[in-house]
Amino acid sequence: MIDSLAAAVGVQPEQATPGWKGSFRSSPAPPTVSEGKIHCVDPATGFVLDTLQADTSSTIQSKIAAAEKAQISFKATSWEQRRRFLKTLRAWIMRDMELLARIACRDTGKTAIDAAFGEILTTCAKLNWTLANGEKVLRPETRSGNLLLAHKRCTVVHEPLGVIAACVSWNYPIHNLLGPIISALFAGNAIVAKCSEQVAWSSNLIMQGVHQCLFACGLPLDLVQLVVCAPEHAEALTRDKRIAHITFIGSDRVGRAVAAAAAPQLTATTLELGGKDPAVILPETNLEFFASMFLRACFQAMGQNCIGIERWIVPRDMTETLVSTVQSRIASLKCGSFLDETRFGTQKDIEDVVDCGAMINDARFDQLESLIEDAVKQGAKLLQGGRRMQHPRWPLGYYFQPTLLVNVKKTMRIAQEELFAPVFLVMSYDSIQEAINIANGTVYGLGSSVFGPNRAECLRVADQLECGMVNINDFGISYLNQGLPFGGCKDSGFGRFAGPEGLLGVTRTKAKTEDIAFRWVKTTIPAVVDYPFCTA
Repeated sequence: MIDSLAAAVGVQPEQATPGWKGSFRSSPAPPTVSEGKIHCVDPATGFVLDTLQADTSSTIQSKIAAAEKAQISFKATSWEQRRRFLKTLRAWIMRDMELLARIACRDTGKTAIDAAFGEILTTCAKLNWTLANGEKVLRPETRSGNLLLAHKRCTVVHEPLGVIAACVSWNYPIHNLLGPIISALFAGNAIVAKCSEQVAWSSNLIMQGVHQCLFACGLPLDLVQLVVCAPEHAEALTRDKRIAHITFIGSDRVGRAVAAAAAPQLTATTLELGGKDPAVILPETNLEFFASMFLRACFQAMGQNCIGIERWIVPRDMTETLVSTVQSRIASLKCGSFLDETRFGTQKDIEDVVDCGAMINDARFDQLESLIEDAVKQGAKLLQGGRRMQHPRWPLGYYFQPTLLVNVKKTMRIAQEELFAPVFLVMSYDSIQEAINIANGTVYGLGSSVFGPNRAECLRVADQLECGMVNINDFGISYLNQGLPFGGCKDSGFGRFAGPEGLLGVTRTKAKTEDIAFRWVKTTIPAVVDYPFCTA
């Protein structure tokens, strides 16, 4: 198939090596994009990773044109050719999973466990599902009609759209980039993927690996294009008439701008936007048993997880038990640079003590502190954290204290706005209906969870939650089943990726009818309804 990613990029990136030391970013930090350059920084340490050339409107248009040309021949490829590409991609990921995890850690500040769950495991799940089910979903299907059409064969075909775009978020740079590529190419499309400028370094490396997989399979490299640009140039992609479909993953504010840019061209869009996922904890739930899951649901990727839990809705008489169950564990969480403070690879002389990584940047720290302070003024209790932290070893890293906030009311801003941060927010209720109302009481409707000992009661509550996904006694696990559609409702967006719905969403559906026995049966208009009715 291919050699390792090290061969794909010419040399293993030294920045991904545990213990690598670079030059520190300037303080205050320079803009991520300035003077046509992308400034790449490790958010955990403040080390400068690289400086890359930013795309302009002109280069974006050229990349769309190259993708469009490459797709002309690619759309005629067989299912087996497309499967071969996915198998090659999977072989690369499996072979170099440790290196890929380290690349994700270095560019986002996350830990290797977060990378394993969110980057490697989910991408392999998508590859496996598409390999096993993609052809069954996309191949032509015959649909029965009625007696009037007994002489007709009615068929539905799913054709490639052409060139599609994916504008993806920074929180899972490997999976968010590869996921749309997998669906796009298996459906016969070319794709222009715009990554966040926050993760340009890792995205550039991953794209080189993708191109090596294409080369190994004898496919044109121009099928997959990477765009990294300043925000003011993004509309060169989203307003281009040659783009047949846009998948956007990010905030609802930017999602609205993408939808507005796509509207004049009537470009189809799938928007996966913000979330404020609730966990409804039912009476008699074993809180001690679920404590580890609760912490993972909140603090994975430092809360920068679109389907992480942001609100714990708990019976009032169980609130104190929940708090006592999680508070000491939250207080013990240690933030740091996983690659530089843990036993990883050859790093044997340091302690394995990093639980949580860094935030991607400090752009929202003022807002987070303000929301927490405002909640406390209105009666909430801050039991742990609540502020940015100055890391003793990495003073230029972006860290926010793991936070526990209780007695939160649904009217508080912190209960309504997406935090995307390591904040364990506890809300109490007195009746099941009140819990459901609290859960549904935001503008968001992405994911959700229900915890309880009674399956029927859990399902009854789950059926009343306004969301795109719900997990019983778990969180976010539905995403590991790539046969399930992923997406939300209300201000969390519309459309779905993953599953049959996601794969079909990047195709053009066409209905065909034909006479069953073409030579012997021909459709005619009966004389009684033939025009003109009066021939006199």
